[in-house]
Amino acid sequence: MRAATRFNRSTFGRWLNGPSGRLFRVAAGSAFLVAGLRARGTAAGRAALLWSVFPLSAGTLDVCYISLSLGGPFRGAACRAA
Repeated sequence: MRAATRFNRSTFGRWLNGPSGRLFRVAAGSAFLVAGLRARGTAAGRAALLWSVFPLSAGTLDVCYISLSLGGPFRGAACRAA
């Protein structure tokens, strides 16, 4: 069984691609964005700003970068179907 299939069938993978996981990713991305804006003059602040793009885009666009990096589907709907 491929790593992406194992991930998408795992409890964590199903939660992450479900509605509560999407909400968590948007909240986490927003927290990184706020932290980055507050500390934008530092390297950590700029890193937080850059990192916030990943959870925000994953949650709002319903995509899964973890599944993609493991060779699986990119869209959340395809991950849930697997």
